[in-house]
Amino acid sequence: MKWYSLGVSSLLCIGLLTACGSTSSEQTELWSEQACTGHMTLQYATEFSVDYYDPYALITIADNQQYLLVPEGETVPVGLDTNITVLQQPFQNLYVAASSAMDLFDGIGALEQVRMTSTTEKNWSLPHIQAALEQGTMLYVGKYSAPDYETILSQGCNLAIESTMIYHSPEIQEKLETLGIPVLVERSSHESHPLGRMEWMKLYGLLLNRETEADAYFTAQSEKLDSILTEKNTGKTVAFFYITTNGEANVRKSADYLPKMIELAGGSYIFDDLGNEEEATSTVSLQMEEFYAGAKDADYIIYNSTIEGELSSMQDLLAKSPLLEKFKAVKEGHVYCTTKNLYQSTMELGTITSDIRKMLTGDDADLTYLYKVE
Repeated sequence: MKWYSLGVSSLLCIGLLTACGSTSSEQTELWSEQACTGHMTLQYATEFSVDYYDPYALITIADNQQYLLVPEGETVPVGLDTNITVLQQPFQNLYVAASSAMDLFDGIGALEQVRMTSTTEKNWSLPHIQAALEQGTMLYVGKYSAPDYETILSQGCNLAIESTMIYHSPEIQEKLETLGIPVLVERSSHESHPLGRMEWMKLYGLLLNRETEADAYFTAQSEKLDSILTEKNTGKTVAFFYITTNGEANVRKSADYLPKMIELAGGSYIFDDLGNEEEATSTVSLQMEEFYAGAKDADYIIYNSTIEGELSSMQDLLAKSPLLEKFKAVKEGHVYCTTKNLYQSTMELGTITSDIRKMLTGDDADLTYLYKVE
């Protein structure tokens, strides 16, 4: 683990203690005797923090979930607040129901420690995950809302990673915890900065003793983004959307990380004030007439293929709505589509931002996560 000295004045955070009824002479591992020795350095992530209490680490997620990471061989300190969930290392046979987090485990070389997923093989677009499911080194154990508890228990799972979707099925989290499996609800998808989403790999690196790998990968992606930020703004506007089965346009809210990526790439998201930031969802569905009014003059449009599938031609796009033919970007041939694995490729947000930059500057001969629709 990394430790950062804070000096003598750094004392235990108020509010984490409970009375234990023992004196320090009777108990040598009182939580009240632990002093904060440092914090994890985070550049972009705001949805989690880590405070170090040598040899422990206190993880706080969204200001209301707390987890105490206890290293292998160490005992749980006495007097720990009952609202703090204990995570005892080492971790093996993880159940990762948060699909957007899986790429982060893969990126830090920890995929071998993930045994179970709630996403079927056909719904994965990441080759390493597909291969693991095909070979049986990873198991599908049912949807997040209806997991196979018997299999999860039989595999010796000692940690479940859930997305905030679990809040729609709170009984699932309660059942897992009743079975002795701690549940960590991750919120990387709530980060507004794209590198904030990726920076969650530092948390997983901490959990799995792969902090060096996490830091190295994150630094590489940050440097890739830094090279883009030195470029001038293109002045081009971009719409990002897909058409739902009922004919509405599903678009990202203005405060979402994808509009932020467009901005970092030197463009402007066409909807500059769309959606309520306080609501948990990252998208808004608009009637086509409303979408047309707001996005018809966008210089570029990016069709999001992660839900309804990739476009093979311009005819595929126009078949979704006749209004699309009137869009400026369609008339000028500035239509692009995402590859299917865009959402699951959390490790490559720097590369995706670079792709958007290339699109905006006309240097689109070598794209990874976008392609031009002809």
